[in-house]
Amino acid sequence: MREIRGEWHMVDERRATGPEVDVKLLELLACPLTKGPLTWDPERSELVSRLGKLAYPVRDGIPIMLPSEARTLVEES
Repeated sequence: MREIRGEWHMVDERRATGPEVDVKLLELLACPLTKGPLTWDPERSELVSRLGKLAYPVRDGIPIMLPSEARTLVEES
């Protein structure tokens, strides 16, 4: 997270070009399939649904909340 103009934003530290996901937006978003909460993965610039085992990409600061665009999470054993 990084403070920008008095507001906290999720920032992709690899590029550090600007805000990736606004914290307020993250609080409002939910997985479109499970309606469950999402967590931010800054390393991959993805919103992760642990319940749905999906990771939604964030491109240019815009969450792509389409199940067809989501990456399926594989459990490591």
